[in-house]
Amino acid sequence: MEEKPLIIEDDEINLLDYLIVLLKRKNIIIGITMGLAVITAIISLVMTPVYKAETKILTPQTSGSSMASQLLGQLGGAAAALGGASGLMKTSADLYIALIKSRPVLDRMVDRFHLMELYKAKSREDARQAISGALITQDDKKSGILSVGIMDKDPKMAADMANAFVEEFKGFTNGLAVTEAAQRRLFYEEQLKHAKLSLMKAEESLKNFQEKTGAVKIDSQAMLAIQGIATLRGQIAVKEVQVKVMKTYSTEQNPDLRKVESELNGLKSEVSKLESKGGGYDAITPTGRMPSLGVEYAREMRNLKISESIYDLMLKQYESAKLDEARDATVIQVIEKAIPPERRIKPKRTQMVLIAAVTGFFFSVFAAFFMEYIEKASKDAENRERFEEIKANIYFGKRRKS
Repeated sequence: MEEKPLIIEDDEINLLDYLIVLLKRKNIIIGITMGLAVITAIISLVMTPVYKAETKILTPQTSGSSMASQLLGQLGGAAAALGGASGLMKTSADLYIALIKSRPVLDRMVDRFHLMELYKAKSREDARQAISGALITQDDKKSGILSVGIMDKDPKMAADMANAFVEEFKGFTNGLAVTEAAQRRLFYEEQLKHAKLSLMKAEESLKNFQEKTGAVKIDSQAMLAIQGIATLRGQIAVKEVQVKVMKTYSTEQNPDLRKVESELNGLKSEVSKLESKGGGYDAITPTGRMPSLGVEYAREMRNLKISESIYDLMLKQYESAKLDEARDATVIQVIEKAIPPERRIKPKRTQMVLIAAVTGFFFSVFAAFFMEYIEKASKDAENRERFEEIKANIYFGKRRKS
């Protein structure tokens, strides 16, 4: 039986066919590419130029928040590894960026530059969104430099707004308690107000008592006892406030917290001995031999001395917290003030024209091959009938709609 030769069909794509199609439709390819590039160039020339002014500030090089640092410090040798794994050790740049973009700062900018009229905004929210969209912040993790930029059609306006953003940001942060020292200062400031109010009430109560009953003197032994109790009471009040403050950023296992709590318990025990009639130094023993008015006077005097002692101790703690806050204050240093830029940031004409040319080229190549396919398919009788049917359906579809 005679074997038939094996015929292998060559289905490989011939690149020359593609090249022929491109050369055949070169006018269309060149026309679309150049036309789209020219149109984009004209549009870029008509577009209003936008300028970007930038100011740079130096953020303090801290390894994280003070509370986070103290919490890590209590964990012992594994603190560094845990800090790196949990992401607690961060710079303050992220905090600054969030504060710069906060609503209070944006509202200050809206009022300062009358942005509702400038941007023709219908509401303050629209003005805030407009200025927020023009704001560009960049953080250089290596150098710690934070860039604050503003984009605007007017170069001078862009520079003024960039510098104003930093000024308004600094003014806003001055009233915030960011550090632990600032939080302690605010806490002691509030306690100092209460202590001052209590002292005024005690003074007024003693004054009223003296006006009603006349001045009553007590002996020196009772006065010393009263002063001793007052001093201890004041120390107890300060220790209690100190414990409350430490519990905001420390755990129960903190040795410093345990030490303060132990001192507080000791002071309470000492006061209990002095005030009890059974043991220790009885503060009311000398007054037991006094008339009833003397006892009342001793009590009024004791309340006054306690209030004075608490006020004095709170004042010392408040001044100490103020010094710590000043020492740990976050100083925002402006490295470069924004100046009116000479070059626009938008539109980037060269980039726009290149992108348009590349897009036009690929689109025209696709169009060339599609046109070649339509031309070849129309020469086939079967495909011609299909095209006629498609045209007929399109025509009748339009007639039905009309």
